[in-house]
Amino acid sequence: MPTTREYHSLAQVRDALHGRLDREAVPCLFGRYDWFDLLHRHCFADVPVRVILTEERGAQAWLFLLRRDDRHMSALAHWYSFNWSPQFVGDPDAGQRARLLDGLGSHLLRTTSQIDLYPVETSAELLASLRRTGWFALSRPMGGRYLLRVEGRDFATYWASRPGRLRTLVKRRARGSRYDLSISDRLTDDLWRDYVDVHGRSWKQPEPGLNFLRALAERESEAGTLRLGFARDKGRAVATQLWTVEKDVALIHKLSHDRAHDAGSPGTLLSHAMFAQAIDGDQVAVIDYGTGDNAYKADWMEERAPLHRIDAFNPRHASCWLPAARTAISALVG
Repeated sequence: MPTTREYHSLAQVRDALHGRLDREAVPCLFGRYDWFDLLHRHCFADVPVRVILTEERGAQAWLFLLRRDDRHMSALAHWYSFNWSPQFVGDPDAGQRARLLDGLGSHLLRTTSQIDLYPVETSAELLASLRRTGWFALSRPMGGRYLLRVEGRDFATYWASRPGRLRTLVKRRARGSRYDLSISDRLTDDLWRDYVDVHGRSWKQPEPGLNFLRALAERESEAGTLRLGFARDKGRAVATQLWTVEKDVALIHKLSHDRAHDAGSPGTLLSHAMFAQAIDGDQVAVIDYGTGDNAYKADWMEERAPLHRIDAFNPRHASCWLPAARTAISALVG
């Protein structure tokens, strides 16, 4: 039977992991210890963590949670997270994965009344385990992420398949464009000042997570996976994009542009250059546009992966019955 332990600081988790969720061991950015640590330090510093570990014959499952209050737990995730899931170590097969997840669910049932988990891309395995271990658990579709599977194409072939209106827009705007485009894989103080300057003039609300993004950019710059793009007009940055490229996957983290330059479409021209670099230069297999159903993403991408939110209620706690009923009704009506 699996054994279970809890950790209430990420420093303790780091020591217990012995590098098993480091970059070299985990291909996905959003499953690494460093990701959870960075996210907590910069976005949830005032929210306690609760990390649960189950082990069986050398295999492990880790659950990274935030303690909203003594009885309510949430996924340690943010809008910067493209996906959240339990993290497995030791390559367990399907049966062992189920036992490890059941160990997590049974442990939480003894100490927790409510759990919410988002964004979850593959929810069936986790949902089934929660139900087996006594939770009233529901999964609801909640947004999605747009993906492009390159499938060996070069950029010219990919670009020829884009909607005509997008290709025409880029062709028109590029003709006699006043914008200089650049892509850097190393972060400098000057580049970050440009990034912040553009963001302050963009259509976005003030970014509460600039410190997080700076820390992420610094870390990925050191690893050589950063792709920080700019469009400049007479030397001043007017559009910027923060991507990372690693293990054949490009992740599009943030886009910003100066609204005063909307007529020139510098952000679109920069996207054209970034996609070309990722496909022909970095030769990626997948480009991931992250969470959010923004209409413009469909012009660049070819696949939508639905995301889900899992809500789990402990039926042993009467205080959960009403919110569980409301959630069930909400799931039925969409």
